Amino acid sequence: MKISLPIVKRCFGALVLLSALSACSVLKTTPVAPPPPTSKAQEVVRAQTTTLTKIGNVTANVIGSPMDVERAIQHKADAAGAHYYLILLISDTIMPGRWYSEAILYK
Repeated sequence: MKISLPIVKRCFGALVLLSALSACSVLKTTPVAPPPPTSKAQEVVRAQTTTLTKIGNVTANVIGSPMDVERAIQHKADAAGAHYYLILLISDTIMPGRWYSEAILYK
């Protein structure tokens, strides 16, 4: 039995389309309730931000480790009166040992 090239192309195209449509469901976020507020700002994930009110953005640039820049973000969130924060980015810079982070603050 010989399979013609147009049939193979059609099947391959259908497979690619099906894969692309299936991948879209990976990006869908199911809402999750955030934890109860505490005296300190808490880090949340994107799925927990659907019911929260955004109050601003903060950045931090510190010498140390990734944990140090996370701690700096939490201190800035506490100072701003935020109950929650979502870290968008933690990245090392060109200078060794210097870390940069961005976060969104929520009430």
